[in-house]
Amino acid sequence: MAVRNRYRVGLMLSCLLLAACATSERYAQPEISHHVNGGNESGATKTNKDNSLRVMTLNIAHARGTGFNQMFQATHTARANLDSIALLLKQQAPDIVSLQEADRQSFWNGNFNHVSFLAEEASFQQSLSGTHVNSLGLDYGTALIAKLDLASPESITFNPVDPSGSKGFVVSSFQWPGEQCIEVDVVSVHLDFASAQTRREQASEIISTLKSRNRPVILMGDFNSDWKRTNSAVRILADELGLHSFKPDARSLITFPKFQRRLDWILVSPEFNFQSYRVVETAVSDHLGVVADLDINRSCG
Repeated sequence: MAVRNRYRVGLMLSCLLLAACATSERYAQPEISHHVNGGNESGATKTNKDNSLRVMTLNIAHARGTGFNQMFQATHTARANLDSIALLLKQQAPDIVSLQEADRQSFWNGNFNHVSFLAEEASFQQSLSGTHVNSLGLDYGTALIAKLDLASPESITFNPVDPSGSKGFVVSSFQWPGEQCIEVDVVSVHLDFASAQTRREQASEIISTLKSRNRPVILMGDFNSDWKRTNSAVRILADELGLHSFKPDARSLITFPKFQRRLDWILVSPEFNFQSYRVVETAVSDHLGVVADLDINRSCG
């Protein structure tokens, strides 16, 4: 209970600052950044089929690692924590990574772009950042980094709510490896931590956006929601978009050890099958990463 209370105090300290920090632009078409060091140069290699895809989601917690709060750390500490995340990405060798709590130019951890840093250090060729908080020296949100070409990017910021401030999601499309006629939407999302009702409202906005884009979907991120209740945000998204996850009722796939809950998910359209799915036990933030190998049950032929 002491750990839980201490964590909540840290959240509330941050929220006092975030309450006035909502970005003014709710809908945006951000630019995709290209990184000269990108490519599958190092790290683990996939053992599955050539037209499969490895995806990963990770809340990087503003590069504070497992520390108490990012407001109380030095820039060199943030860089060291990002180095650990980059090493983990190299070891896991995903094709696409969904990031949450990813900073671009925030005063509280060095005023440098954490998304670009990770893309370059871990050899990803492209990145896409969505700013959901942009005020009072803070600039952060959700992001995607990829070894595939991204296209048709969008960034959507949910209406800000107290005490959480602004959350949101980014979405982009890519061509499935080996099946270039099949375009897929990949999403990085971060839902509200404080209110189930707010999460349900945010889920509705995701559903509307993805239905209008009309592509198969890989939806990943920090949902701050589990599978227990039929009206939870993660269940609503799965039901309304026809998505499925890996063993949604499993009790062993904990991604948020502080509260012993599964808050981070990978949901996919029926076109995709899970070859493998695992929680990465290496702790580089307060959330654990999730990695899945996917294959596709349709083709261009």
